[in-house]
Amino acid sequence: MNQTKYIFVTGGVTSSLGKGIIAASLAKLLQARGYRTTIQKFDPYINVDPGTLNPYEHGECYVTDDGAETDLDLGHYERFLNVPTSQANNVTTGRVYLSVIEKERRGEFLGKTVQVVPHITNEIKERMQLLGNSGNFDIVITEIGGTVGDIESLPYIESVRQLIWELGENNGLVIHLTLVPYLAAAGELKTKPTQHSVKTLMESGIKADILVCRTEHELSDELRQKLALFCNVKREAVIQSIDASTIYEVPNLMLEEGLDVVALKKLALPQKSTPDLKQWNTFLHRLKNPKHTVNIGLIGKYVELQDSYKSILEAFIHAGAANETKVNLVSIHSEYLDASNIKEKLKDLDGILVAPGFGGRGIEGKIEAVRYARENNIPFFGICLGMQMAVIEYSRNILGLKDANSTEMDEGTSHPVIDLMEGQKTITDKGGTMRLGAWKCEIKEGSLAHKIYGKTSILERHRHRYEFNGEYLEVIEKAGLKASGVNPDTGLVEIVEIENHPFFIGVQYHPEYKSTVANPHPIFVSFVAATVQAKKNN
Repeated sequence: MNQTKYIFVTGGVTSSLGKGIIAASLAKLLQARGYRTTIQKFDPYINVDPGTLNPYEHGECYVTDDGAETDLDLGHYERFLNVPTSQANNVTTGRVYLSVIEKERRGEFLGKTVQVVPHITNEIKERMQLLGNSGNFDIVITEIGGTVGDIESLPYIESVRQLIWELGENNGLVIHLTLVPYLAAAGELKTKPTQHSVKTLMESGIKADILVCRTEHELSDELRQKLALFCNVKREAVIQSIDASTIYEVPNLMLEEGLDVVALKKLALPQKSTPDLKQWNTFLHRLKNPKHTVNIGLIGKYVELQDSYKSILEAFIHAGAANETKVNLVSIHSEYLDASNIKEKLKDLDGILVAPGFGGRGIEGKIEAVRYARENNIPFFGICLGMQMAVIEYSRNILGLKDANSTEMDEGTSHPVIDLMEGQKTITDKGGTMRLGAWKCEIKEGSLAHKIYGKTSILERHRHRYEFNGEYLEVIEKAGLKASGVNPDTGLVEIVEIENHPFFIGVQYHPEYKSTVANPHPIFVSFVAATVQAKKNN
């Protein structure tokens, strides 16, 4: 196969319909048929990347191996495909304009007036084809963020129009995801919003090849026929996307609807074999038929918005299925936790995870949660800031360093057991300047971490500015909190753990970013197993 084929996924009527899940599900089916497939996301906001966005604004910021701070949809892509994404898989309007303005400053446009068309659209098209031109993929799926008709997405829609024309017949197609709402008063599904959405897309010069209709109720044949006729698509290209109990059911639903077959036909590609979803369906079966149930507390400060900890929630789904266990995650706001109410709030938990975060809000509650887990032999797992809280808690309550803290929370602390990384001290820009991406960690043999990973050298993804202060390493280790994982180049402590505890581990990195359906993350798998065991023992 010579030429890379392109699929563009646009959305209409309303946001949050699940373009990322549809894109990931289609990619999964194409991959299961033997096609090398990747997905990229183009976001219409002017931030250069989501790294500076508050989690309440945009959900979690997902980090790739090569250190890109990206949209959380890239997490879905990796979890479904089990293929790492990179800097090239997420592009924002901010990045596009920044690149064009830098070229203009260097004089690359030879004195021309720089305009949205052709300069911005050329930049977008170039980035849309970057992965395709690498020769590593047969099919590239591009998700266009936002909704058709939004002012900010117009340059992307125009770029798609131009690119489809340039690619020629059978080399590109457009999937339009839309909503078919159910009006309870009328007792029927309504197609008019979809018709308007498709019309808006056509006004931009793009004809939808496939309609994916999000719905709460089954679409009748009559309704599908009506949509096909009025939206100018083939009857077989009207695809129903009904609400599912889990996002991991969607590939099977799309297989039943024939989404992959319609796409391959339009791209003039052979169907090859039937999609091999054996491993996927084994996972689904275990997910839906658990033998155990555990309650795990997620102690964080962005708990009101599920998407703030999206990768953690999904990692628990993968680890739960691996253990044939239903994990009930109990979200607990650390800001409202203190010594007076901690027992009451945490007493029904089988395990405690202290989540990542930034800033001083809710810190004391996290420290209290670590103490409760340590003193009551409850399985504990701390991620990034959660690991740092474990170090502070231990320093205060075991070493007796009463004002031990992180200089992030208290610059004047006399015991800065967590301190700003040396390389971060001169940095003033906030975006893309943290310690990011995959870094090595050497694990000590015989440790809990070694038992979990089964090896002594790992690569894990990071996103932090503060670190364990090495000056306190000897005294803390002597007191019983062991550094079982260290970066071989910098000496940075990556993993801490306590012996003689059912399960107590804190990691400076973000293991949740690497958990996929095919490869659940070993720490999450071990943590869930420990909570199952702890529940049996109680």
